[in-house]
Amino acid sequence: MPALTPPLRDAAVLVPLYRDTAGQLRLVVIRRTDFGVHGGQLAFPGGKRELQDASLEATALRETEEEIGLPAAQVRVLGKLPPIVTEVSGFRIWPFVGHIEPPAQWQWQPTEIAEVLSVVVDDLLLPDARVTETWQLPGWPAPMAVSFYRVGPYPLWGASYRMVRALLPRLVAGEFII
Repeated sequence: MPALTPPLRDAAVLVPLYRDTAGQLRLVVIRRTDFGVHGGQLAFPGGKRELQDASLEATALRETEEEIGLPAAQVRVLGKLPPIVTEVSGFRIWPFVGHIEPPAQWQWQPTEIAEVLSVVVDDLLLPDARVTETWQLPGWPAPMAVSFYRVGPYPLWGASYRMVRALLPRLVAGEFII
């Protein structure tokens, strides 16, 4: 008899986009602090759905304000990306694409967030921006091929990578007006 898989827990993230003063389209990502399961990794602001959240969109907006201080009033949700299932952590993550008004200075939650990064979307479209390497991480039974985007000195991989892979063709096609 196969082992029972626990039900997936719902989570939501905001995929924040804006145009800088030069008109370049930018994507906001966070780098988690070095603690916890996802320590040091790049991600989008978000987290698990709470009972008080009226919807998954509300979850994404609440978590974004808690983590990086961006109030919902400064976000215009443009749509969503397909949900991402994370087998290891047991989440179904719902990404919401939002056009934001970035603050002059980010105010992030220092116990969860190490920094907020603003990435030029055109840089992610360059041929050498996407890389595949063989990694061996703690807890992995064997080395595995991992695809990621280079974001400065950091790899953007895992669920966030999968979200960006789904986002980029839609941005290129002009699906979201930003």
